[in-house]
Amino acid sequence: MTAVTKIAPPRAAKRPRVETWHNRVKIDDYAWLRADNWQEVMHDPSVLAPEIRAHLEAENAYLEAELADTKLLQGELFAEMKGRIKEDDSSVPAPEGAYAYYTSYVTGGQHPRFCRKPRNLDGPEQIMLDGNALAAGKAFFRFGDVSISPDQSLAAWSFDDKGSEFYRLQVRELATGHDRAETVDNTTGDASWASDGKSFFYTLQDDNHRPLKVFRHVLGTSQADDVLVYEEKDTGFFTGVGKTQSERYIVIDTHDHETSEVYLIDAETPAMAPRLVAPRKPHVEYDVDHWEDRLIIRTNADGAEDYKIAWAPIADPGPQNWSDLVPH
Repeated sequence: MTAVTKIAPPRAAKRPRVETWHNRVKIDDYAWLRADNWQEVMHDPSVLAPEIRAHLEAENAYLEAELADTKLLQGELFAEMKGRIKEDDSSVPAPEGAYAYYTSYVTGGQHPRFCRKPRNLDGPEQIMLDGNALAAGKAFFRFGDVSISPDQSLAAWSFDDKGSEFYRLQVRELATGHDRAETVDNTTGDASWASDGKSFFYTLQDDNHRPLKVFRHVLGTSQADDVLVYEEKDTGFFTGVGKTQSERYIVIDTHDHETSEVYLIDAETPAMAPRLVAPRKPHVEYDVDHWEDRLIIRTNADGAEDYKIAWAPIADPGPQNWSDLVPH
């Protein structure tokens, strides 16, 4: 067996920082390793302080040295895992309008391709987005989401190429394969189209990765002109935006781990103010979908700890009008 050269583990220098919290003194020897500009670093790793970078690189070098004698085994394990995976896999085509949409993979590729064919699957494949081509030359790449406009001519798609988990939204013209010039940054990655296909809704993250604001973006305008549609004031809540399966309503959902609240916007009138379904109540969760003139509601209200299904008229969906469809 080839001898492996060992290196000494890096030792971070102690630089005591004395802080007082609630009348208690705390001494942190390693506070200097916490980058004060960490929010900038997430967007641009090159701005990390040289002394912090040097220590992290020393730790990486130590790791590589310690595991050097396992390189062959690592390669064998990786090859075996790949051998158990169907690399050229694809999802089942999902019909929508004139097309059927699916994702596919190619052997040796690391990222999905988003594709479509005519609805009857009797026709050529169109690769709308090729993750492997988009990731080429990048140290990191990850898709967020792909949302097709109602007329199926545009795709709002998102990606993170820094590892920051802040996603950039772009709009691709599917007839040409070109992205429009406008971009929307610092999002959670999701986009929900209005019915006319001229605007979409998205969730913005703040500098601390908290998704608290929902905006509406109008095609052809700058992100600076986007309209704030909803802002969650409780920083312990998470906010997201989606659409009912009927595609008639935009759904703004805000929740923590045990309480939720939902607002609706008619997708045919995207400029309308969000309409509250039921005010939040501690320990009560609910989510909604749309069917005909009703909302279908899954909830643990009224002690339904394993949840129940209720319905309410879309015209007045408050909890006083909830009727059990599938009781607890």
